[in-house]
Amino acid sequence: MRSFLWLEGYYHKFVRDFSRVVAPLTNITKKTTKHEWTNKCEEAFQELKKRLISVPALMLPEEREHFVMYNYALRVGIGRVLMQRWVK
Repeated sequence: MRSFLWLEGYYHKFVRDFSRVVAPLTNITKKTTKHEWTNKCEEAFQELKKRLISVPALMLPEEREHFVMYNYALRVGIGRVLMQRWVK
């Protein structure tokens, strides 16, 4: 679960209310909480999937607009995201 949330966390910029949506999933990673997959966890997981595969997270590029490349580096590797517009 932590690996999944870490991966999804990179896309928090593209998902409105990301922290609210993933709260049930984040709670089950805490040491003080019993690891139990509840209906709220399932709903959060499905909602997060829906938001990540919908517009504007995944769009075809506009040929006439400029591109911006965002880079990040971690201990495990380097990543890049190519964007055209900032999503609020």
